[in-house]
Amino acid sequence: MREVAGRLSQYAKEESMNMSTETTTTTTTSTIQLTDIAAGKVAALLAQEGRDDLALRVAVQPGGCSGLRYQLYFDDRDMEGDSTHVFGTVKVVVDKMSDPYLAGATIDFVDTIEKQGFTIDNPNAGGSCACGDSFH
Repeated sequence: MREVAGRLSQYAKEESMNMSTETTTTTTTSTIQLTDIAAGKVAALLAQEGRDDLALRVAVQPGGCSGLRYQLYFDDRDMEGDSTHVFGTVKVVVDKMSDPYLAGATIDFVDTIEKQGFTIDNPNAGGSCACGDSFH
């Protein structure tokens, strides 16, 4: 019983810290948000690549068990209809077909003992699969 209470207490502390980082993010004319933690991780990954011409491309593609899945990757292309959002030194690009699906979405980076990676909190998702990899 003490173990469960300890885990809940730790979870509450982590949630409190996550909320405070998400509210400090600022953007220019953006429908998608990138937390400070996620922007820092993207900047670090870009520094490892050694290229300053890459942007984080966020896209929604058909697939997954719920119908749609997210794709995040580095891209140096500028495609017609792209919307570009700047978060400090990080540029995020969304194609015109994905933009409506990602309106109001927040990208964060989680690094815990249980999981590590980028997460997307999307108010447009009606539901997601059990694995969390796709949505509808």
